[in-house]
Amino acid sequence: MLDEAILKELEAADVERAKAYANDLERGLKIVRTYPQGVTIFGSARLPQDNKYCKKARELGQLLAQNGHAVITGGGPGIMEAANQGAFEYGGRSIGLNITLRHEQYPNPYLTDTLQFQYFFARKVMLSMSAKVYVVFPGGLGTMDELSEITILMQEGKMPKMPVFLYGKSFWKPLDKFYQSKMLPLGLVSKNDLKIYKLTDDLKEIVKAANKIGHPPIKTNYYDGFSSASGIRPLSDEEKLIK
Repeated sequence: MLDEAILKELEAADVERAKAYANDLERGLKIVRTYPQGVTIFGSARLPQDNKYCKKARELGQLLAQNGHAVITGGGPGIMEAANQGAFEYGGRSIGLNITLRHEQYPNPYLTDTLQFQYFFARKVMLSMSAKVYVVFPGGLGTMDELSEITILMQEGKMPKMPVFLYGKSFWKPLDKFYQSKMLPLGLVSKNDLKIYKLTDDLKEIVKAANKIGHPPIKTNYYDGFSSASGIRPLSDEEKLIK
């Protein structure tokens, strides 16, 4: 157990860093309350707009907008731009939660709402809290990070279980096979864990899932009251001091 006095003696740099973390989160939480929870779409920033997956992401964005669902992405190019463009062109709510990177990340021109983040973790929190459905298109390490974080949080009961679609069966089947053939036999995952997500090539299936959940009012959020409803108790003062 750490001495509480030690924890209080933060370096000035640590205090400033903590304030910057809090600022990113506070700004994000405020903007999440300004639009109804929609569909968050993840995917590569590096794919060109003539790629088949970008074309499908644009189509999905349009279908979601037609059905009154906000489209939320990381706000950058590639899959994100395509999905935002589909929603934007139809006149729907097209939201980009962007972050500055060394490569390829800049706000795409098809956003009705945008917010710039400094930290990945704060941005991922908002991409999660914004959504009632998650769609993961093919992507690289960043996309895998986002997929893994959402599935582990659902697995551990740290966030509400919402539909998670992996779009592009031919792309995602090898990953699913790895889970099934390598992780499952060793007990590293359970059969229920593998039911958190679903592989699909059907855009209408995604829209149907969003329609089934419906349209929550602005300023409400599925996370409100989630901890108590799920039986997750807050940490005691002693537990907070244990690393």
